[in-house]
Amino acid sequence: MNRRLILASALALSAVHMGPVWANADSAKTMAATASTAGAAQVSLDAVVEAVRQATLSTQVAGTIVGLNVKAGDRVRAGQELLRVDASAAQQQVAGSSAQLEAAQANLNVASKELDRQKQLFQKQYISQGALDRAQAQWEAARAQVQAQQAQTRAAQTQTGFFSVRAPFNGVVSDVAVTLGDMAMPGRPMLTMHDPSALRVSAAVPQSMLSGVRSQLASVRYEIAGHSAQPVKAGTAQLLPSVDPVTHTAQLRLALPAGIEGLVPGMFARVWVSGVQAGSTAQNTQAQPVVLPLSAIVRRAEMTGVYVMDAQGKPRLRQVRLGRVNGHNVEILSGVSTGEQVVTAPATVTTKP
Repeated sequence: MNRRLILASALALSAVHMGPVWANADSAKTMAATASTAGAAQVSLDAVVEAVRQATLSTQVAGTIVGLNVKAGDRVRAGQELLRVDASAAQQQVAGSSAQLEAAQANLNVASKELDRQKQLFQKQYISQGALDRAQAQWEAARAQVQAQQAQTRAAQTQTGFFSVRAPFNGVVSDVAVTLGDMAMPGRPMLTMHDPSALRVSAAVPQSMLSGVRSQLASVRYEIAGHSAQPVKAGTAQLLPSVDPVTHTAQLRLALPAGIEGLVPGMFARVWVSGVQAGSTAQNTQAQPVVLPLSAIVRRAEMTGVYVMDAQGKPRLRQVRLGRVNGHNVEILSGVSTGEQVVTAPATVTTKP
């Protein structure tokens, strides 16, 4: 049975931006994929769109959610109430503290009048110095009691504000994780919101590429799937001065211009840096996708794959992950290794062993 085969390119577009040139061959022969360098090498990094200001909101107190004023996608203003928790117990505490404050103020009035009388009697030498001192001490104690009760009342009034969750800035509600009647607990995420006017692209730079990327920040470009057909030069690029001890990568952040319609956090993006050598490490080489023609792609239900020739020369269906489509070609981000032969006419493959 004749099959059209293709040898995966040794140079991957994900790491080095190159234009593949496919050789014409008879259907019974093996086709070899070749690639030519188009200018200076460009390293690409997988990235994601992030919000500069994003907040996950929760309450500082426990209680039943009795008011939910927003839903996902709503635009809110700074200070707007988004959610309310039952504050009946806190309101009763405020009422009790207020009553105790009134009682303390009444005691202070009595102590103040008693002190005035004791002073008059002392001037006429009807009482001793000790009696005057006791009256003075009672007045000072009553005054301190009033101050303490005022502080408790203010604390109770402040705590009632914890039962209302308000927007910290102007933005859009990204997600609402609770419904009416749910129990709010301190630290439990309930709402997520972000500011759509300030977005950025963030990419993880491997430790082995830090020096090269740092020297080429002025040439950094980015592209966002569905929003830019060609890479766009970044206005400002910042390479953070710290490296994650687990992944051994540093964050590269690119500021996005405001007003891009339909751009939301979490979108996939790609960052391109010119003049940085790709494939300097084994890890980077393995991460390079290959390029195949669209005719080689097999779609069955939710599975996307290609037929790869095994050591015995038989085609075996293998699942792959697709990248960017460029004309009649598509990037293979994973599933096919460099040098493997792939069937470009899967319709000719039979299911017989």
